[in-house]
Amino acid sequence: MPQLARRIGRAKPSAIMQIAEKAKRLKSEGRDIISFSIGVPNFLPGEHVYQAAREALEHDSGQYGSNRGADAMLEAFLQHIEKIGLTGYTKANLATGVGAKHVLYNLAEALLDEGDTIAFPTPYWTSYLDIAEIVNARVELLPCPPEQDYKLTPAQLDAALAKKPRVLLFNNPSNPTGMVYGKDEIAALADVIAKYPDTWIITDDIYNRMVFDGVGYHNFVHARPELKDRVIFVDSLSKTYGMPGWRVGFMAGPEVVAQAVVTMNSNHITSLPEVVNAAATAALAGPQDVPDAKCAEFQAKRDQVMEVMNSIPGLVCPRPQGAFYVFPDISCAFGKTHGPTGKVVGNDVEFCSVLLEAKGVACVPGSAFGEPRALRISYTCPTPQLAPGIERFKEFFSELS
Repeated sequence: MPQLARRIGRAKPSAIMQIAEKAKRLKSEGRDIISFSIGVPNFLPGEHVYQAAREALEHDSGQYGSNRGADAMLEAFLQHIEKIGLTGYTKANLATGVGAKHVLYNLAEALLDEGDTIAFPTPYWTSYLDIAEIVNARVELLPCPPEQDYKLTPAQLDAALAKKPRVLLFNNPSNPTGMVYGKDEIAALADVIAKYPDTWIITDDIYNRMVFDGVGYHNFVHARPELKDRVIFVDSLSKTYGMPGWRVGFMAGPEVVAQAVVTMNSNHITSLPEVVNAAATAALAGPQDVPDAKCAEFQAKRDQVMEVMNSIPGLVCPRPQGAFYVFPDISCAFGKTHGPTGKVVGNDVEFCSVLLEAKGVACVPGSAFGEPRALRISYTCPTPQLAPGIERFKEFFSELS
């Protein structure tokens, strides 16, 4: 029998989806399960988005679309990013994909030859490592432990860029930690980046509209406009507009990079469907009341979760200021026994497994994100489930000895 390509051996299934599937299975068996595992926003877009989709279906041309993206959608995205201070871009600087993950994969194919180095901070979104391994790139991990609030320091960045990686991948606000870099922090990192002109910078900032406490969203280009010729900004409809299933991702960056992604699209997907283009355009250009309200709601949920995290003896949880995650360091539980089950918690994976079995609460082990001392809680579950879910989490700690 012929063999599969070697790259398939480097591809791994999503750890997040594996946890979500286990939680779904237990729920189907009649268990009372509260899932903090998957990072979906759990709300739907405004009615104007669905109306635009219906109208697109009524006038469907049945034809192929643009490899770059529909003109109306690109224009709406340009207006969208201008509101966050990313100005001076044209349609030639843009490209789209089937979600931000697809855009990131295309960027990896476009910017990284086999053996090139991509650097990114730890904790990282799980797919960063998976994509790098599929394209056979070298990975330089930049550890950012809870002791430094899961944030990259200028000194760390300086040391990493001195090694001349081909790509630096940066995530702000962060998945899995929810941490947000303030204006001064971004400026300090941008000053370092400016010293190393041979590295591409990808800013995966799909949570840029979900920032709390008045911190605001800041990009390296804001601090250092001259970086615009090598910074690639990635965005998505999924989190901001409650549209993960619509699968629309964007990039804005140098024209040569955008054209490379367009070329990849011409070979991978041809184009996004007309109905998706219409819905995306309506989301970007239409009323913004739903995302604005959800941002306020998530900030309140963050406060609710952090109140419980701060009440658990020994647990350390830096305060997130964006997205919809908390990322507590649970290493104080390692080596302890869960009384009711008699099971020993040796690491983050065992913690999440025992927690799910004993309390019906699903979380993702931190090792999936490169930080085995922690776990990720996504607090996007329906509001009535949040309080009992985090109370069960607290009870679990009280049952350890």
